[in-house]
Amino acid sequence: MNSAKTKNNPAPSWIEIVSRYNFSNPLMSWWQIANSVIPYLALWALMVWSLKISYFLTLFLSVFAAGFLVRIFIIFHDCGHGSFFKSKLLSQIIGVITGLMTFTPYHKWTAEHKEHHATVGNLDKRGVGDVKTLTIEEFLKLSPWRKFVYRFYRHPLFLFGIAPLLVFVLQNRIPKKRMNRKDHLYLHLTNLTLILVIALIIWAIGWKAFLLIQIPVIYIAAVHGVWLFYVQHQYENVIWTRANEWNYKEIALGGSSYFKLPKVLQWFTGNIGFHHIHHLSPKIPNYKLPKCYKENTEFQEVKPVTFFSSLKSLKLRLWDEKKKKLVGFSALRYYPR
Repeated sequence: MNSAKTKNNPAPSWIEIVSRYNFSNPLMSWWQIANSVIPYLALWALMVWSLKISYFLTLFLSVFAAGFLVRIFIIFHDCGHGSFFKSKLLSQIIGVITGLMTFTPYHKWTAEHKEHHATVGNLDKRGVGDVKTLTIEEFLKLSPWRKFVYRFYRHPLFLFGIAPLLVFVLQNRIPKKRMNRKDHLYLHLTNLTLILVIALIIWAIGWKAFLLIQIPVIYIAAVHGVWLFYVQHQYENVIWTRANEWNYKEIALGGSSYFKLPKVLQWFTGNIGFHHIHHLSPKIPNYKLPKCYKENTEFQEVKPVTFFSSLKSLKLRLWDEKKKKLVGFSALRYYPR
């Protein structure tokens, strides 16, 4: 589609553009469930068998199972946005089921993620569904101990080595004070159901087999999931502003990356790399994001983040309000105390 303005045929507004993709296709949604969940369950069964052959074979298979689990998480994610099915009830049912498979409570995560969408890139509303990021001024005001804790938290070995498993196995189980009674109930029911499902699997194959299979699968998937989320909002030239300057469209396109991945990885990650379009319109189901990108040149103007360029984001730790950019700790030496 040529979106260039002409005198007699003005370019459509971004709202008009995304409205063309803001609806699900039931056949495509069910097909995505089939080509994600069925292979994942089949690989799980195959890994049970592989334990009798070689644990190295099990670990090899776990890489592919983790890939399908990431894809299942994207289905879970879309259900939370109401973009995967028109029916709210069906979205919740599939969301709860895929949430159990990904160790993520549907109602708790969906509420936090919607707040993330409403506050992303807003320096005055950080803290919900984000990777904690301080400004240089905020960091300098911390005590020596709290500076150490922040440095430890932002270190790649913790952020991508330890934190992913803590988030999906532990943090997702814990209620928050801001949750109401209904949200608490849903979370406890989810935890109870997950315990019962795990107990049933352990009864069938044994606790050792369960741990040998589930731990590497959830760990690999969690690490990649956290990395994807990190790169989507922590990259060079990302835009963050104070609340009085915050603009929905500007932050969606400039505060969320276009993470360009090889086709195979794009498929396993459910096209979530088109994150700038997703933040512009969360109602677009993941399988329509490539089409929306391809047909609208204004979305192609966003500079892509590639795998190699994304590695630069590992050094980014703080927001410099003077330069309006993410910087590393090395920038502190040039900052007046």
